[in-house]
Amino acid sequence: MKTLIFILSALMSFHATSAEKFDGKAFAKTYFEAWSETQKPNAKAEDIENYLKLLKDDIGHQHLPYDPNADRADDNKELMREGMTYYLAAHTEYSSELLSVTEGLNVVIIKYAYQSKGIHPQTKKAAEINKEMIEVLEIEDGLVSVIRKY
Repeated sequence: MKTLIFILSALMSFHATSAEKFDGKAFAKTYFEAWSETQKPNAKAEDIENYLKLLKDDIGHQHLPYDPNADRADDNKELMREGMTYYLAAHTEYSSELLSVTEGLNVVIIKYAYQSKGIHPQTKKAAEINKEMIEVLEIEDGLVSVIRKY
């Protein structure tokens, strides 16, 4: 009986993993390109929408010290849309490069470098950034459920 249960469990596990066929590397590239488009000086609202299509409605977002937790809530995608729209086209220059992608079970980790210049919409002060970022993307149903930026 134990053998039968083990075999059935193994078959069910195999079926579940083979049926989904999530390509983390392809998803990472799509995600990174969509994000980068939202940061460019000529970014448009449709670029934000293309990016948001990759996220769950209750997306969690953590980016210390700005977003200290990654709590998920039904209106998080809408709040992200509002925040991104506020900063839309604030950069006068932007370039980025995807450096690496690591896949795991229900997670994709991307590392990228970017350079940006722009005027902060609230303070009206010039800002210039040149850094590397790591994003841990937790995946659920083929969409990003939680973003953790480091």
